[in-house]
Amino acid sequence: MTKTIEKSGEFAGWFTWTDDPYEHETAGPFYFKVDEQGPVAAFRVERKHLNANGVVHGGCLMSFADFALFALGHGTTEGFTGVTVAFSSEFVDAVVENERLEARGDILRDGGSLSFIRGIVSGEDGRPVLNFSGTIKKRRERKPL
Repeated sequence: MTKTIEKSGEFAGWFTWTDDPYEHETAGPFYFKVDEQGPVAAFRVERKHLNANGVVHGGCLMSFADFALFALGHGTTEGFTGVTVAFSSEFVDAVVENERLEARGDILRDGGSLSFIRGIVSGEDGRPVLNFSGTIKKRRERKPL
């Protein structure tokens, strides 16, 4: 995956993976960076992220959390591609349009082929909205033919 830096707007200076059409165009766009507290992933809720009740769709929150697994653990996957092989989450609170969400977390264990990561998605006011954990299976990057 190719990291691309956002050049303008609210997330100027943040990274994204523009070659992932689902995360960047359909479910996102989602962003990440490393700040003084460590890795963080974020996005601004748009109308397309809402369900019929006017709150963020659970599938969107889980998609963002899956993105966050890789953002939080991106240092562990240098030279590898990765796939999520296990994912768990619990919904804690609802999120409305225009709210900015952030995910922070920890790498619990980084082995040769598996990384175990956990995190929390929080709203702008710091309240937790989703608890998540997952396992990334690392695979060697393949050279193009």
